[in-house]
Amino acid sequence: MGSFDNVTWQALTAILTLIGLVASGLLWRTRGAASGLRMLAIALLPTAAYLTGTLRLLWEIGDAVVSWAVRFAFSPFVWLGIVVAGVSAVLLTVSSAMRRRGLGTKGRREEPPPAAGASLPATPSRPAAATPPSAADPDSDDIEAILRRHGIS
Repeated sequence: MGSFDNVTWQALTAILTLIGLVASGLLWRTRGAASGLRMLAIALLPTAAYLTGTLRLLWEIGDAVVSWAVRFAFSPFVWLGIVVAGVSAVLLTVSSAMRRRGLGTKGRREEPPPAAGASLPATPSRPAAATPPSAADPDSDDIEAILRRHGIS
């Protein structure tokens, strides 16, 4: 945009402060002292911003943001960067889906996680080890007999 001289900054500050003072007076009459004092406090902010150098800083920040936005919107290189970021996101999504299914992996193939509600695959049953009759504990025979009567064994 260009830089302003001190006279321009002072005029801008005076105009903003005067507009705030007029609004403060109107609010004081219509809504009371509390609203008028609040607007008076707001009306003094442009003067404080000028005296501390914040007004110029805010102007420069706004100018930089607008310049960046204009370059962003109309630059083919920026749009190319957006396309490259989109392609990257798609590739990450596809590779994640491939890994979940175990496709395209070298070495061992990973098993996909079971679907919700699907039964787990049957595990191969081990041959039951022959349990020797418990000759050492006579009470276990009684317990086994009770369990057989109730159909538990």
